[in-house]
Order: sequence, then C-alpha cells, then structure tokens
Amino acid sequence: MGGTEHLAVRREGATLVLTLNRPEARNALSLPMLVGLYDGWLAADEDDGIRSIVLTGAGGAFCAGMDLKALAGKGMAGEQYRDRLKADPDLHWKAMLRHHRPRKPVIAAVEGHCVAGGTEILQGTDIRVAGESATFGLYEVRRGLFPIGGSTVRLARQVPRTHALEMLLTGRPYTAREAERIGLVGSVVPEGTALDRALEIAELVNANGPLAVEAVKASVYESADLTETEGLRRELERGWPIFDTADAKEGSRAFAEKRAPVYRRA
Repeated sequence: MGGTEHLAVRREGATLVLTLNRPEARNALSLPMLVGLYDGWLAADEDDGIRSIVLTGAGGAFCAGMDLKALAGKGMAGEQYRDRLKADPDLHWKAMLRHHRPRKPVIAAVEGHCVAGGTEILQGTDIRVAGESATFGLYEVRRGLFPIGGSTVRLARQVPRTHALEMLLTGRPYTAREAERIGLVGSVVPEGTALDRALEIAELVNANGPLAVEAVKASVYESADLTETEGLRRELERGWPIFDTADAKEGSRAFAEKRAPVYRRA
C-alpha cells in the first residue's frame, strides 16, 4: 500500500509501519523518501482502521540526514516527484514532521545512525525506542550549517536546555544511553530489537479507545505553550466530550464484564 522507492509501507494489524528504505545511503533523506513519508502520514490520519504509526529505517540505520542532491531531484531518483514539491513547497517540512503533526501516535524505532535530519524528524515523533548501538546528534554546526528542521525550537522543550544547547552547539555524537539519560528517547533495548519493542508499544496503544488516545495526544501538544490555567481549561474542553462517547461506555462495560473492550470510534 503506497510508498515509494525510498519509503516502504506496510500494515501490522492496526499499525502503519513506515520504513525509510535507502540503506546504501544510511537512509539519507531524498525526495522520493519525503514524498512517501508525507503520503504515509496522510494515509494514517485518513484511515480509521489505523490507530498508530511506527517509523523506522532499513538496513540497521534510522536516518543520516538530508541528501541535498537527491532533494533537488537531480537524476532518476527524484525526477518524477518534482511536480509534488513544486505544487507544495512545504511538503518536505510536512514530511519531516516540522509543519505537520499526525493525529495518530507516532512511535520511532531507531537503530544505527539517527543524526542531523534524522534527529530532527525524531523530535516530531511521540514515543521513541532506540537500539543499544544507535547514534544521535545534530551535526549541522560542524559543517557551518543551521539545523533548520526545528531543533533550535523543539529540542530545548523536550530535554533540559543545557543538554539541548550542548547537542546543538558541539555537534558531537550521542550514544543511545546518553540520549536516554537526557530524555531524547524513552527506552534503550538490545541492538536489533527496537522495531519489535516499538510494535509492542503500538499494540498497547491500539488496544485503547482511539478517540481517547487521539484526544489525549492533541491535549498534550496544544497545551504545551499555554499557561497552566489556560491549559487546564483546554484539557476539559478536549476531555469531557470523550466521556459521552459510545467507546467510553463500552470501556466501562467491558471492565465490569471482565472482557476486552470493542471500540468503534463512536
């Protein structure tokens, strides 16, 4: 279903798995990959049967950042996608989760290199699992560049500012354990098992009421820039309607009857 030559798409039950699929270049971002990513985010949001998304990389790497030559569409790898980028000049930012937030939870499964643009995409995901040998970092300043994928805004909101600034200003690599320690990833698992763990987490998400899950995610993000008072007000606006849904009644009924709930997004 869907995908491009650099972005593989498959279903695992109620989970849509998007795989960055350019292993010969450590899954460096290309125009076909970005088009596939954006289409994948949209497909997940439009399909009520999909309750979660897992983002991972092929060949033992997550993403080594942007391939500027490929993004320019030079050569066969990107030629047929130039019209997409021309029609929507913001497409690459949406693909990288800078200007688009899927309403379904996005779980990152990271192995190997997750640097530069890879670390920037990571900041747009919701739950993050890393293999023991994963490497993170924002290398842009080492090349005299700027991490314009959102890191100077997002990173200090996701990890303590001192750690954000050290990562941004030194451009040094970070091990998976360091990334876990500062809070960039939630857990570290044995090498080669990040995808398995991400799919396990996705199954836990999928078992819950989808309307509740999506409302909780939306509430967390929309309240991030509000005062506590305003955030609590908005939480009630998001939360109270959930109690009136058929799914909420089904959840309570299933609990009383000691059975698994059957949610219908109603």
